[in-house]
Amino acid sequence: MTIPALMMAMLFPVIGTAAVFLLLRGHDLPGGGFVAGITMAVAFILQYMARGTIWVEARLRVLPVRWMGIGLLLATGVGAGAWVFDRPFLSSSFSYVELPLVGAVPLASAFLFDVGVFALVVGATVLMLIAIAHQSVRSHRVPSSHRPAVSPNAEVR
Repeated sequence: MTIPALMMAMLFPVIGTAAVFLLLRGHDLPGGGFVAGITMAVAFILQYMARGTIWVEARLRVLPVRWMGIGLLLATGVGAGAWVFDRPFLSSSFSYVELPLVGAVPLASAFLFDVGVFALVVGATVLMLIAIAHQSVRSHRVPSSHRPAVSPNAEVR
């Protein structure tokens, strides 16, 4: 494995941690599910570049269609959940939760919406990566300069 490939492989947990950080701070500061999902997609792109399609997909734990479905259901469910409390669609509720050794931690229903958006974005981008990567796995075509010449009047069978 070359040095750049090794560095890209080592960046996966670092970028994953940055994605989690962006997800956790999204309902208070800039960040959120979309930005965290795109950040995580960058980590997957680097893995495809460093290791190749076959290696990544043999170890891929993200089932993109399932992630997209769960994300869409979670985001829609959280948005519609406001109706249960007679609030407008996508209204957020906010409270503090006491955690041992940590203290008061802010908790908003917008966080669950962000988790749904994160799952949806990760699923969609990984699905696109798989589609693009499979183009490189398909059999390579012979360049036109090496193909035998075919006369325009030749019969096609």
